[in-house]
Amino acid sequence: MEYFNINPAQLNQVSRPKNQYFEQALEFCIEWQNGQTEFVRHTSGSTSEPKSIKLTRQQIQASIAMTQRALALNSDFCSLICLNVNYIAGTMMLARAMEIGMDMIVVEPSTNPLADIPTDLKIDFAAFVPLQMQTMIEAGLTDRLNNLKVIIVGGAAVSKTLNTAIHSLSVPVYSTYGMTETVSHVALQLLNTQNRSEFYSLLDGILADVDERKCLKICGTVTNNQWLQTNDIVEWQGERIFKIMGRADNIINSGGIKIQLEKVENAIGEVWNRVERYYCWWQADEQLGQALVLIVESPLLYFELPLGLDRYLSKYEIPKIVCTIAKFNETSTSKIDKKATYEAIKRQNY
Repeated sequence: MEYFNINPAQLNQVSRPKNQYFEQALEFCIEWQNGQTEFVRHTSGSTSEPKSIKLTRQQIQASIAMTQRALALNSDFCSLICLNVNYIAGTMMLARAMEIGMDMIVVEPSTNPLADIPTDLKIDFAAFVPLQMQTMIEAGLTDRLNNLKVIIVGGAAVSKTLNTAIHSLSVPVYSTYGMTETVSHVALQLLNTQNRSEFYSLLDGILADVDERKCLKICGTVTNNQWLQTNDIVEWQGERIFKIMGRADNIINSGGIKIQLEKVENAIGEVWNRVERYYCWWQADEQLGQALVLIVESPLLYFELPLGLDRYLSKYEIPKIVCTIAKFNETSTSKIDKKATYEAIKRQNY
């Protein structure tokens, strides 16, 4: 087991680690303690080409304050840092701990972060990607997860199967909505307990509106008080409550019919209670222009579409092709690299 402990109050007494990744985490904490005012981070590249974004200390502190109020974080907590510290999610976990005064347990990113941590080590707060949550629950670690006080999950959509599994946990688990440009999350959705919700709620201090496409735009201190336009189509359920319907750039035109890829993915989740990861994509077709494709992460060469999709989808929205690949390509932040995965499937088939 290998992990690295950082105590913000004793930062100057911490011995330099030999592990390069732990050194990177410690270096950020020292920069924060020394009052550095600007930090450069890169987007994950899951929805567009990766790019560098400069974040100010004021933006980061505004985000921390919103999260601290929403989740009741305090200096008595111990925070698990298991997301890549070179990207916004891991960076913000370090920054929250430094600003609030929480102890930190740092482990290198893996599908099962708890595997590297002794069972008697106290952890109160953690951020995971969905794949990590799925892996830990399947590994029978629900008791250890329930010892935490609060968990946030982000970086990718929570599948129907994982959502159901999270319902069995007693520790509050929140799905996050945000991006590098908003300095981590700006909205939270409680996935379990008696107060669970199907909708995201904006954090205090965030203004929001939509454009003519019904795509969300956001403004607040975290965006330097400038409006940030997203490609996420939302449906308002109240003044500050919304549901994400999909991305405007995830709509394909198949034979003249516009198909929202997330709608198809959600329908599959309703009728197909399996643990395999999947997503919808498209391939060029002479007749349809774009043919709808279902891509499944599985060692099996042949998969059948689940029954019952016609209850949720028109015949035009049901995938025409099913492809499998043993392992999805992923970004550095453990998101599915959809384009790279599809290109790998094309290479394996030709």
